[in-house]
Amino acid sequence: MTKLPDFEALAIFAKVVELRSFSAAAAELTLSKPTVSKAVTRLEARLGARLFNRTSRRLALTDAGHRLAERATQLLADGEAAESEALAQSAAPRGLVRLAVPMTFGVRVIAPLLPDFLAAYPEVSIDLHLSDAMVDLIGEGFDAGVRIASLPDSSLVARRLCAMPRYTVAAKAYLARYGRPTHPMHLAEHRCFGYAYRTTPNVWSYTNARGEQAAVRPSGPLRVNNGEAVLPAVVAGLGIADLPEFIVGEAIAAGDVEVILEGWHQRETSVHLVMPPGGPRPARVEVLAAFLAERLAQKRRAER
Repeated sequence: MTKLPDFEALAIFAKVVELRSFSAAAAELTLSKPTVSKAVTRLEARLGARLFNRTSRRLALTDAGHRLAERATQLLADGEAAESEALAQSAAPRGLVRLAVPMTFGVRVIAPLLPDFLAAYPEVSIDLHLSDAMVDLIGEGFDAGVRIASLPDSSLVARRLCAMPRYTVAAKAYLARYGRPTHPMHLAEHRCFGYAYRTTPNVWSYTNARGEQAAVRPSGPLRVNNGEAVLPAVVAGLGIADLPEFIVGEAIAAGDVEVILEGWHQRETSVHLVMPPGGPRPARVEVLAAFLAERLAQKRRAER
């Protein structure tokens, strides 16, 4: 296995060359003089060549030292520049944020907020990935993702942004033709539209005010991998769907569909921003998280 270069020793050597003194290099690097001396000796042993001619009064580079000094000095400068840039990135909001968001929520809710964010943070850019599929944030290199669910336990760091109610709905035409279900178990006898990415696939779970619970596996003629795609069929009176407010809220307000199963509610879900574990996170991610939390909370308050 190839050994890595001794970067620490090279950087210490470059600092000694710069200051022409082991003592001065030790003071600037906040190291002991023996530590500096051992690093240079270690480098000489590795290279098989003396780098300095040392006397009690004078320190001079050898030919080998001269040949190495320029490269080592550049290495030290590059390392200091890389560290400074990384520190600046973490301290000031700048750079690219890769953000994964469910399709309809991204188009309807997140995208309209981004112009204000980009105006407030002109050195931050967003790579917005829209998909209802559960993306692997770590494996696919995302900085953060929006998830709308009761989150299962995971290693991801989650920040709750706002509540997101769900409604089971049907059009008047459907209810006139097939009848109105009044208990979740009645859904087993109805035409219900499925959604591929539910947290509990094919199961609709309900609770009432008395704490009674009911779970049903409904079936029907349509299953989708994007919630918005089912809405036209519901409005057309062809079946029943269970949808989040951001998709079905306007149709309810317009009277295109009705909320059914009065007194029964799906377990409340929330909108979360999830991020890979570890830290500290870059400032560009932190300011985006804070921005989304503030704006979505404002939006929920305005809608009440």
